[in-house]
Amino acid sequence: MALESRITQEEIKKEPEKPIDREKTCPLLLRVFTTNSGRHHRADEFARGNVPSSELQIYTWMDATLKELTSLVKEVYPDARKKMTHFSFAIVFPDPRGKVYRLKDIGNTISGRKGADDSMTLQSQRFQIGDYLDIAITPPNRAPPLNPRMRPF
Repeated sequence: MALESRITQEEIKKEPEKPIDREKTCPLLLRVFTTNSGRHHRADEFARGNVPSSELQIYTWMDATLKELTSLVKEVYPDARKKMTHFSFAIVFPDPRGKVYRLKDIGNTISGRKGADDSMTLQSQRFQIGDYLDIAITPPNRAPPLNPRMRPF
């Protein structure tokens, strides 16, 4: 009698997140670049050692959630505290095949509203120490319509 595995490929790909003890683990320096235009920075703005001027430096851990990072950004930018402000997150990382950077969209949060991406962590999105985080902030009066991923629970 042949045995078959009931584990799906998707389950194999998902690595369980190891809990991080924030009392014993040193935080990392997260370099965050923001725009208030609703669009991410262009990848070429990170080329040749240059970075955009709108940098925030945040000490955090790999288990930081997008909602947690949203609240830290709102502490610095009072205009971003308005209800229904959209935050779009992307990881900026060096392309291993060249001297260019790539952006990978990882999720969205909305100020004052629960969303599907709120509990997403840096670790779950394969963020690596040394990568940057780019956050496109869209004020509520210019916010795009909600897509299905951003609908509240």
